Amino acid sequence: MFFRQENASVAPVTRQLTVTVVRVFALIVVAGCEAYPEYHRYDGLTMGTQYRITANCPTDISAAVAVELRVVNNEMSTFLENSTISEFNRAPVGTWVPASSSLVKVILAAAELSEASAGAFDVTVGPLVNLWGFGPDVTGWSPPERAAVEDARAKVGFARLLVRQEPPELSKTHEMFVDLSAIAKGHGVDRLSEVLNAAHCTDYLIDIGGEVRARGLNAVGESWRIGIEVPDPDRSGAIQRVLKLTDEAVATSGDYRNFFEDRGQRYSHTIDPRTGYPVAHGLASVTVIHESAMWADGYATALNVLGPVRGLELATDHELAALFVVRKENGFEERYTPIMRTRLTVSE
Repeated sequence: MFFRQENASVAPVTRQLTVTVVRVFALIVVAGCEAYPEYHRYDGLTMGTQYRITANCPTDISAAVAVELRVVNNEMSTFLENSTISEFNRAPVGTWVPASSSLVKVILAAAELSEASAGAFDVTVGPLVNLWGFGPDVTGWSPPERAAVEDARAKVGFARLLVRQEPPELSKTHEMFVDLSAIAKGHGVDRLSEVLNAAHCTDYLIDIGGEVRARGLNAVGESWRIGIEVPDPDRSGAIQRVLKLTDEAVATSGDYRNFFEDRGQRYSHTIDPRTGYPVAHGLASVTVIHESAMWADGYATALNVLGPVRGLELATDHELAALFVVRKENGFEERYTPIMRTRLTVSE
């Protein structure tokens, strides 16, 4: 376990300000809902993005949802000064910071993803994300100097993050900035799923910023249908593929909605923690189906960093259902794992 456990003129800059990186959205059939009055919609803001729930529940779940989302944010948001992860990021090296068992669970999942991807997934990548202008406090942008990249990269390293499960605590051997944005939304979806299950909701679709989890059937008695968007900002809303989900989750990671351009060069928001630079391969997006939204979220990020070749190898080795959409000179090419091959339907 790598996270150790213990008992010149500048061309105009373009930044896509869409909150979600690649939008995965539900193609929910609402016609005929009059016959299913028990299906209700809940939506709002959380984790710097939007959430949306369509659910068949015997009682109003809005209060329970709001409470759970507040708890997750208070544990894992780097945008909240007093969140647990923000307190940890400020804590002196060697200090053990009390954490919730849920936060420890997410960190340990991140450890497995880091190990499986040989460091392509790394939640300590925060200094590089901030340096490249994809953090919370950007007012202007230009590519950083190589020396600055090296300085930031020296602060990144998942093996320096220490975890205790009993009692749940976190510590570090070097200064670091942990950023859970590549896995926390998926975890939040899973937490809401637990809330809905406890409320005896029999059918639902949960979406936080494009991380989706489904249970049961939609309002017309069919599997939930999820549209995977074409990864092209000029074709917003166009559908690449449609997936049918029942009792599982899906997440997509890509670069076409969150990037900078400078002097004709595109800089992806996806930073490779191993090099310190934005990824430069041809992978436009990758979609992963998994029983857990947290794992789908994390794997999608890891595969996106690894790219269309190594990512596909890892996804196949781990028997993931994964769809890769690769940029080509004349459009896009799809590649997918054997399991995903059986899941794809004709786009609509």
